[in-house]
Amino acid sequence: MTAHTPHLASRLPQVGTTIFTVMSALAQQHGAINLGQGFPDFSCDPRLIDAVDQAMRQGANQYPPMAGVPALRRAVADKIALLYGHRYDADTEITITAGATQAIFTALLAVVHPGDEVIVLTPCYDSYLPNIALCGGVARTVALTADFRPDFDAIAAAITPRTRALLINSPHNPSGTVWSEDDMRQLDALLAPTDIVLISDEVYEHMVFDGAQHQSASRFPGLAARALVVSSFGKTFHVTGWKVGSVAAPAPLTAEFRKVHQFNVFTVNTPMQHGLAAYLADPQPYLQLPAFYQAKRDRFRTGLANSRFELLPCSGSYFQCVRYNAISDLPDEAFCRWLTESVGVAAIPLSAFEPDARQRGVARFCFAKQDATLDEAITRLRSL
Repeated sequence: MTAHTPHLASRLPQVGTTIFTVMSALAQQHGAINLGQGFPDFSCDPRLIDAVDQAMRQGANQYPPMAGVPALRRAVADKIALLYGHRYDADTEITITAGATQAIFTALLAVVHPGDEVIVLTPCYDSYLPNIALCGGVARTVALTADFRPDFDAIAAAITPRTRALLINSPHNPSGTVWSEDDMRQLDALLAPTDIVLISDEVYEHMVFDGAQHQSASRFPGLAARALVVSSFGKTFHVTGWKVGSVAAPAPLTAEFRKVHQFNVFTVNTPMQHGLAAYLADPQPYLQLPAFYQAKRDRFRTGLANSRFELLPCSGSYFQCVRYNAISDLPDEAFCRWLTESVGVAAIPLSAFEPDARQRGVARFCFAKQDATLDEAITRLRSL
């Protein structure tokens, strides 16, 4: 009898290997400096590793509570209260997740029923649209303005009786723009008469520059009452491979979130949670993060200031977008491949974040790198 592998009708027929995987592999193949995928090339604070090691050696190696280690949930609640003035109940309103991508997917699974619409502002992180499709939802994409600001008239026009959720992201990946207090108040007023759930992706919350404050949905009572707020320890503490995040939400939303969370992840690795809880006792690492990354942003921008790249504004995150039309008229994916293969610096094409692969002639660099890495990349890019 011949073995037979069943044919599957794809749940995601339009999805292939992500551009991040493709460009990272291309960078490795050609020995290029990888400023494409968004992760640091430097180590985290040794104290954090020591805290995890201590937790392991003290026996914190079995399943933790489904919602997360209580000490870590309390630490997250305390941090949000300190920074944004909103007190979440650690027992009923904070959940520890296996990174932010899982948190967003779980939030959508908890909220979206088949046929429900979710408004997504584009360009956007590449997991959003597949997540909505897997939920049986319908993505209603609304383009950000030419300078990547929210267009509230367009958002309002996209709201229908089927709208169940709105997904926002600030600081924004890929553009590095940051929502202002006025933006958030306009959003609050727009959503106030609706029953729309807000999913607020705030993984770069501690990377806001030039003295500005991050405007978390948690700051605004009307938004906090309808929001699932997603954060990332990996982004904040340079440990993206640990895949640990959190979701803060009112108790009724958290109850529904946890119903899904317990069956698609159940819980998150125990020693990392204990280590993070201990590390959060000192607020200085995250309070100092804006200055740390602003220095890297400024180093990278200064280095490219007299190059042929046009530097777009960067107010937050660890991404710098550039317009390259003075160098090439190639489509952005072809340009990034050429840049990786011929110049030795990997970038991500902005079209990868667009549902229709819209061409803007823009590439995204990640500056979460050692100074020596950035300096060598600058030298190569300035040669163009």
